[in-house]
Amino acid sequence: PAAQRRNLIVKRAAKEFQDGMYVNLGIGIPTLSANHISPDITIFLQSENGLLGMGPYPKESEVDADYINAGKETVTTLPGSALFSSSDSFAMIRGKKMHLTMLGALQVSSNGDLANWLIPGKMVKGMGGAMDLVGSGSRVVVTMEHTAKGTPKILNKCSLPLTGKGVVDRIITELCVFDFID
Repeated sequence: PAAQRRNLIVKRAAKEFQDGMYVNLGIGIPTLSANHISPDITIFLQSENGLLGMGPYPKESEVDADYINAGKETVTTLPGSALFSSSDSFAMIRGKKMHLTMLGALQVSSNGDLANWLIPGKMVKGMGGAMDLVGSGSRVVVTMEHTAKGTPKILNKCSLPLTGKGVVDRIITELCVFDFID
C-alpha cells in the first residue's frame, strides 16, 4: 500500500539529517521526515513562509492554526523558533543559508533535472519556492515514489516543465537511493 511505501521513503530520508543542519522540507513526503529525526541530533527546519525551528506535526491537542508550513498544514514550533516574513525567509534561501533542501518531484531526469510543479490538466497557482530552493546551492534531495500509477518518474528526459536543470543530488524512493555524481 501507498502508506507503507511512503513510510519507507520517510524513514530513509530522515537519515539525511546531520547535526546542526538548516533544512528546508517541501510539502508531502519530505515534511513527514520531520517525525523521524534522531533524538541525538539538532537540526533547524525552515519553511519558506517564514518559520525557522519547525517541529513535527502537532497532536490533536496541540493544533494551532496560526502555525502553518508552506503547504498550509499546521505544525509545531520548537523552543527558540523564529517567525518572520517570507521575504526574509527567501533571503535566507537565496543567501545560501540552507544546508539541505528536501522536496518531492513529479519527474527527475537521468542528469538530475527536476520537474515538480506542474501536473498536466490541473490548475496551478505557481511553482512556489521550489525554483529558489533548488537554485540556492544547497544539497537537493528528492523524495518520491518510484512510479505514479505504474509510470516511471525517473526518466532519461523530463517531459514536464522543469523547476531546475541538473539540480538534484540524490533521489530516495521506496526501492532505492540514487546519487548524481559529476
